[in-house]
Amino acid sequence: MQAAWLLGALVVPQLLGFGHGARGAEREWEGGWGGAQEEEREREALMLKHLQEALGLPAGRGDESPAGTVEGKEDWEMEEDQGEEEEEEATPTPSSSPSPSPTPEDIVTYILGRLAGLDAGLHQLHVRLHALDTRVVELTQGLRQLRNAAGDTRDAVQALQEAQGRAEREHGRLEGCLKGLRLGHKCFLLSRDFETQAAAQARCTARGGSLAQPADRQQMEALTRYLRTALAPYNWPVWLGVHDRRAEGLYLFENGQRVSFFAWHRAPRPELGAQPSASPHPLSPDQPNGGTLENCVAQASDDGSWWDHDCQRRLYYVCEFPF
Repeated sequence: MQAAWLLGALVVPQLLGFGHGARGAEREWEGGWGGAQEEEREREALMLKHLQEALGLPAGRGDESPAGTVEGKEDWEMEEDQGEEEEEEATPTPSSSPSPSPTPEDIVTYILGRLAGLDAGLHQLHVRLHALDTRVVELTQGLRQLRNAAGDTRDAVQALQEAQGRAEREHGRLEGCLKGLRLGHKCFLLSRDFETQAAAQARCTARGGSLAQPADRQQMEALTRYLRTALAPYNWPVWLGVHDRRAEGLYLFENGQRVSFFAWHRAPRPELGAQPSASPHPLSPDQPNGGTLENCVAQASDDGSWWDHDCQRRLYYVCEFPF
């Protein structure tokens, strides 16, 4: 029985002390930290208990009495209260005192650290800028190569177009001399397409020639026979390369030379003994009669006479090619 009292006297104060300490800490530190401290103290109390059991405390003294034991228990309780007060006094409380101001060394260290970070970032920017410069140079070189290739392609296309134009002109010249009328150093070829005078000239030029330009009566008569045979039994006006667009009454060929030979249509003359008519023939007046409204010349296919017409009128045309 005395051994039980002695064991209680040793263990209970420790347990009570740790329990009160845990409760004090719980009051001071609300939250997770107080719970962790309480668990730590419980583990320490349990270890102390096992240590006392392992040391084998004595069974007790014969002259001790329960009264003495009670007195000792009271002394232990007083010591426990004093220990609790001391522990509460020693328990640190959160302080709201301001942190010490940084020293000049701390400021210099902070500035140097910031400068080092800025220097590293600037270095990365330089690296990226160098990569961008390299890429720009590569793209510029590629663009220059593309422009050179485009220029070469443009030159090649232009050369092909010129070759095609020469081939078309040569083909037109050969076709005109093979299918049309050859007369000296000229060949005439009739086209049955309706075109204005300017469009007809452009098509003859694209085929290596120009609109027909009969320079004398011999060429005029040969061209008349050719057109009559090709268009008989009808009478169609056919564009020639003659006009007075530059000045009224000044007739020029398409090559700019002045026309020296004319074959204008004349109205039929009255028979012998008949009275001459003061008014012109309504269907075949003397030519030219259009003034500034009719500045281009066409040849009739039946008799080869010249008529002036509006240049925007769409007629057949005859091309002339060199032989």
